[in-house]
Amino acid sequence: MTEFTVWAPEAARVRLRLPGGRDREMISVPGGWWRAEVPGAGPGTDYAFVLDDSDRALPDPRSAWQPAGVHGPSRLYDHGAFDWTDAAWTGRQLPGSVLYELHVGTFTPEGTFDAAIDRLDHLVDLGVDMVELLPVNAFNGEHNWGYDGVCWYAPHEPYGGPDGLKRLVDAAHAKGLGVILDVVYNHFGPSGAYAPTFGPYLSERSNPWGRAVNLDGPQSDEVRRYVVDSVRMWLRDYHVDGLRLDAVHAMPDTRATHLLEELAIEVESLSTHLGRPLSLIAESDLNDPRLITPREAGGYGLHAQWNDDAHHALHTLLTGERQGYYGDFGSLESLADVLTGGYFHAGTWSSFRNRSHGRPVDRQRVPGHRFVAYLQNHDQVGNRAAGDRLSATLSPGLLRVGATLLLTAPFTPMLFMGEEWAASTPWQFFTSHPEPELATAVAAGRRREFAAHGWPAGKVPDPQDRQTFLRSRLDWAELDKPEHRRTYDFYRRLIALRKSRPDLSDPRLHAVDVRHGDQFLLVRRGECLVVANLAGKPQRVNLPGVVRSVLLTTGTGVTVMRDGLELPAETAAVVAL
Repeated sequence: MTEFTVWAPEAARVRLRLPGGRDREMISVPGGWWRAEVPGAGPGTDYAFVLDDSDRALPDPRSAWQPAGVHGPSRLYDHGAFDWTDAAWTGRQLPGSVLYELHVGTFTPEGTFDAAIDRLDHLVDLGVDMVELLPVNAFNGEHNWGYDGVCWYAPHEPYGGPDGLKRLVDAAHAKGLGVILDVVYNHFGPSGAYAPTFGPYLSERSNPWGRAVNLDGPQSDEVRRYVVDSVRMWLRDYHVDGLRLDAVHAMPDTRATHLLEELAIEVESLSTHLGRPLSLIAESDLNDPRLITPREAGGYGLHAQWNDDAHHALHTLLTGERQGYYGDFGSLESLADVLTGGYFHAGTWSSFRNRSHGRPVDRQRVPGHRFVAYLQNHDQVGNRAAGDRLSATLSPGLLRVGATLLLTAPFTPMLFMGEEWAASTPWQFFTSHPEPELATAVAAGRRREFAAHGWPAGKVPDPQDRQTFLRSRLDWAELDKPEHRRTYDFYRRLIALRKSRPDLSDPRLHAVDVRHGDQFLLVRRGECLVVANLAGKPQRVNLPGVVRSVLLTTGTGVTVMRDGLELPAETAAVVAL
């Protein structure tokens, strides 16, 4: 006997549709729920729901499996049937970890969970600790970034479905790698979003992607539970080690207990039960340290947040770009502010927003590991007109200088797939919407968006063109080329150095000392000193101490002198004093 349930508080009648077009009337129960018991139904049974007097069969908003796509029927799935082998896995905590962001569909030529398993040894060799997957819940079409997901409980079938994701997580744990999953709870995608047909999942408020989720309006208790149960499912049933919460600033919630705090409480409870650390990482545009301040100190209690200020400070310094939100960055002072204070905009003026922005971080209470920092990520590469990586414009020397500054910072560093070998392939914005009108609208909107940022429309690839997707796949053959292998070997040595020297992973922001001069930077990290020459010419840099040993250099020709270093152009060194 299998019980089917669905929340449809405004429906007068709900039927359960079974294979062969057989309908079964469902019974209304308190709270807006409907239920039906079906003898003989079990895992593998397809089903859907029919509301009121319509004859349209709709997939389950809580479907765990959509084998025929987001418009097709749901299929019963038994989470207990998978044969896990990770019983000895004790988890990975975020502090001290190096993250690696990847998109399943373009990480390998096959674009599947199983194909990604074959590349895990590469990540182990590189030295990363946790893999962060872009969203994998079901979306309409075959390939997409994943942020247009509509089934918040079902892994995308072309990637390998529920069992495929479990195989990837199980294999990652066997190799000592944690898994973080990117999830989107601020909006539904534009096609195949049937949950709002069942009930008031959406509010009248809007965000950049449409109507915001109803977190605090009438009948929002069940909507919040819909999110909370999804969070618990990914962590419990798929054994993932953490979630990255997309654009939490686009989740308006006026309740006394914000949804983010509620999630932190739920995840802490689940972590206690499972006996392994679980992490919640926010993407936030607010520069509000309350998100990552412990609940005991009045914060929401999330474990970390993405730090775009760190990216902007590094990116502008290395590239010279100053358009849009880069306008306030680009100086050595801005990077120094980020390295010592977490944010650059901390109650300071933002010319891009035309107002003051952010709030200062309590450097004594908030450790740097609660900031995830990066030179590149899917947004900062993919939201460029041509999806070009830093390797397309920067010299190998500056690329390595940037990597050195990132991986010796007091933050939790994250790499974007292919960055470690200076991949030449772009990572562009791609979609595969089957609906012609939606496809045309998305392409036109993309061109308008980039025109507003000064990029000619002709340089914006059509997101619906399959070649845009194919161009974005990593070319693993590049690792066999000497210039790419040299970059990869450098990243390996840099990550190994970070892990071998406690000073370089020390998260105490107040313990970081930064000095700078004419295109050079000195970052004191305990007994280690990071020295970077950003100039296009050699420079002699005086040091606040005697060099005992040179731990790493980004190139050749660094000369140790009695009172300093002679650095070639675009070179960095890490030394022990």
